[in-house]
Amino acid sequence: MEHRTLGRTNLSVSVLGFGAAPAAYLKTEQDRAAKTIGTLLDAGVNLIDTAASYPGSEEFLGNHFASRRDDFVLVSKCGTQIPESKAAAWSAELVAASVDRSLRLLKTDHIDVMLLHSCDLATLQKGEALGALVKARDAGKIRFAGYSGDNEAAAHAATLPDVAVIETSVNLADQVNIDLVLPRAKQNNVGVIAKRPVANAAWKDISQQAGIYQGYARKYTERLKEMKITPQGVGFTKEDRADAWPEMALRFTLGFDGVTTAIIGTTNPDNARANIEYASRGRLPGNVIDHIRQAFRQADANRNWNGQT
Repeated sequence: MEHRTLGRTNLSVSVLGFGAAPAAYLKTEQDRAAKTIGTLLDAGVNLIDTAASYPGSEEFLGNHFASRRDDFVLVSKCGTQIPESKAAAWSAELVAASVDRSLRLLKTDHIDVMLLHSCDLATLQKGEALGALVKARDAGKIRFAGYSGDNEAAAHAATLPDVAVIETSVNLADQVNIDLVLPRAKQNNVGVIAKRPVANAAWKDISQQAGIYQGYARKYTERLKEMKITPQGVGFTKEDRADAWPEMALRFTLGFDGVTTAIIGTTNPDNARANIEYASRGRLPGNVIDHIRQAFRQADANRNWNGQT
């Protein structure tokens, strides 16, 4: 498993990470989710991403993986309201309470990276929420502060001295942040976690996309249809392989210098093993990436396809 340095944090992270939202939502499959994460950790995947707003996710990780805390870089997100506090979202009081809650649920004495969870640009510019994360960092509760989101807010966050990590959407059908966010992150040595790297399997029919991510999947499915690409058409493969789409999608996302790692939230051990294999094959050839980029630009001629927050 290839590892890359997460910007100026100097944390070495695997190019494939695990997004822990599904592990919480699919309560009936938590044993399978735990097995999946164990499979990933055993294979060298060492970044797990969660959030206070994913009901049960932090608690799940604390209950199942506190004993393996030294095996992975732990990323969480905060800023939205939590049951334990009546403080306003994005207030210093709320952020501080959320950090303490996360530490308790995750059963750890520190969180490696804590991100503000998709606040808008005006809230980010106000500075109160990020200031609270800086205080938590200075107190040793978190190691690094950052921002999770898209578009102009993420681009602005990448310029802030106290933001060490950005989490943003980068995939076949969500390319605006490649031009808007990645250059600023690279210029400021900010680590980048790519979310939704396989575009919620947008090449599948929307009827197969039921669940918590259907809203994102629908938008991506519409975009991918307008892009009119296939793995064969962009020169990725000469064969009609069932696994060509997910492999191409993941390797596309990992093909950009500014991307440090890409998080996928599968709870299927077989899919996890397949993703490990895809990631091990490295970046897509440049000509394939160019074809995909050109198809996106042509389909989005009016520049209306913003990153999905």
